[in-house]
Amino acid sequence: MCRDYFRPALLIFSSMVIGVLGWSGYVLLLPVALGFPVLWSISQTRTVAALVSAGYFLAASRGLPQGVAAFYSSDIWPGLLLWLCASLSFVAVHTVLWTKNSGVRPFRYLLAAIFMSIPPFGVTGWAHPVTAAGALFPGWGWWGLGFMTAGLAGLVTRMWPDVAIALAGFWLWSAAIWTDPKLPEGWHGVDLEMGASLGREAGLQRQRDLIATVRNAANDGARFVVLPESALGFWTLTVARLWTSASGDSDATVIAGATVLNATGYDNVLVAIDREGGSILYRERMPVPGSMWQPWRSWFGESGGGRADFFANPVVSIGASRAAPLICYEQLIVWPILQSMMHDPDFVVAVGNGWWTEGTSIVAIQRAATAAWAKLFAKPLVLSFNT
Repeated sequence: MCRDYFRPALLIFSSMVIGVLGWSGYVLLLPVALGFPVLWSISQTRTVAALVSAGYFLAASRGLPQGVAAFYSSDIWPGLLLWLCASLSFVAVHTVLWTKNSGVRPFRYLLAAIFMSIPPFGVTGWAHPVTAAGALFPGWGWWGLGFMTAGLAGLVTRMWPDVAIALAGFWLWSAAIWTDPKLPEGWHGVDLEMGASLGREAGLQRQRDLIATVRNAANDGARFVVLPESALGFWTLTVARLWTSASGDSDATVIAGATVLNATGYDNVLVAIDREGGSILYRERMPVPGSMWQPWRSWFGESGGGRADFFANPVVSIGASRAAPLICYEQLIVWPILQSMMHDPDFVVAVGNGWWTEGTSIVAIQRAATAAWAKLFAKPLVLSFNT
């Protein structure tokens, strides 16, 4: 009887360990997540597969309860509820598509991987093992993604030990030659430590402090300076005029996060400002579900919440270059970066406002995932975060 419970318990515990290590915030540990499809495939029953899926996902997203509690200044219970609700789509997809039939299992797993990459299930498609492609096949681009997909399919077959050994070889080779994504020439990403006040305290002195920060970067030779998500607060004509007038004779362009109000809620955006003026550069495709994106409000005739543009503006033009922008939550899911890469941008710009993640690895995971995608497609990367 004990032996009947030992194997499932070992699988569940192993899936949790894989979730913790793979999503620890270190880009070269992302391939650890490839252990999940193996455990999923060798589960003896659908129930065990469900528990393995839950163990992996909950361990990978373990920082969410604490982060939500900090964001709302509440106790841990709302965060725990959101944590469990967010896991439902991942667990449901992998439970329904699990099968004992080894002949169709690779197809089933690839179907689950696709479902968790695109809306609607992909809205909470965190901790996707395919993110490890950049840590295994840096610079291989779409070919690397193809090999990663084939590897995932191979890991759920009876030949998984051979496939795992082959992938481990690529992992060791990648680790031996690894270098972080380079910064585009003339670009500077500013990291701030302003906590919860960034974007909320939008007085004149705060704007002047940010302007001084940009000037310092411009004096060091930067032609494009990136500020984190929500750095400017609400984007208004007054703010636009202040920043435009502050540009003076500088040739530097500022790319900064801001919020734009509209009739039904707001847009989380990036704006571009130079001495000629300011304009909205990018509207976030996927705001954070629950805290920002609240589609249920419209069902009851209410307004409010951040708007999701899903597949809009995958690349934007900045000067003579084209960039793939990613704001905060978009760095944790799959389809925004892949959609952008279909347009072959020149580099990636990733910003975030992670003050609420203190004590968790969420920002480190965002950085690691974005770096992995940038390395896969050999794209320079600009990062700017507030903590």
